[in-house]
Amino acid sequence: MSPRQALELAQTLRAAIADERVLAAVASIPRERFIPPSEQERAYENVALPIGAGQTISQPLVVARMLEVLALEPTHRVLDIGTGSGYHAALLSLLADHVYTVERHAGLADRARATLTELGIDNVSFRVGDGWEGWADEAPFEAINVAAAMGDEPPRALEEQLADHGRMVAPVGTKEQHLTLTERSGERVRRHRLEAVQFVPLVRD
Repeated sequence: MSPRQALELAQTLRAAIADERVLAAVASIPRERFIPPSEQERAYENVALPIGAGQTISQPLVVARMLEVLALEPTHRVLDIGTGSGYHAALLSLLADHVYTVERHAGLADRARATLTELGIDNVSFRVGDGWEGWADEAPFEAINVAAAMGDEPPRALEEQLADHGRMVAPVGTKEQHLTLTERSGERVRRHRLEAVQFVPLVRD
C-alpha cells in the first residue's frame, strides 16, 4: 500500500465529503488490495474499475458519499448488499460495530473475505446469497448499504430489516438511477432521491 496515495484520495474527496470519519476511513484502506493486478495502477483514480464476474468496484466519490449519507455511528450494525471486492465492507468496518455483507458470487465473496482477513479486519460476516432477501436472521440493522441498482424501488424485505430510525442508501432506477435514502420511523418509511449515479443491477436469484 502507498499510504500517501490513500491519503491523497481522501484529500481529493474532501471537496465533496464533509464527514471526517468517512475521509479517515478512505485514507486508511488500501484500495489497490481490492482490485485485480491488471487495474492496480488506476487504484486511486476516481473511477469505477472491473473486478471480475461482470462486477465493478465503485467510484471512490460515490462510495464515500453513500457512507456519508448513512450517518454511521460506532455502535451501528450494518447490512451491506453486494460485497463485490469487499472495499465498501472494509470502509464500513471502520465506521460501525459490525458489518453483515451479502454477495451472490461465491468467488467474489471468497476473495473479499481473504482480503479483509489479510488486512486484519475481523468485524465483517459474509454470506453468499440473494441480496434482495437481505439477512433476516441478523436484522434489524441501523444502516443498510446497497451497492447495486434495485429497479424502481428498494425491496420490501430490506426496508423491513431496517431498525427504527434506521437509514438505507441504494441506487434506485432502471433507465436513470439515483442514490436514494430510505429512513424508517416506526412503521413509516420515507424515501429521498439524491444525486444521479450508475451501478450494475442487483440480480435476483
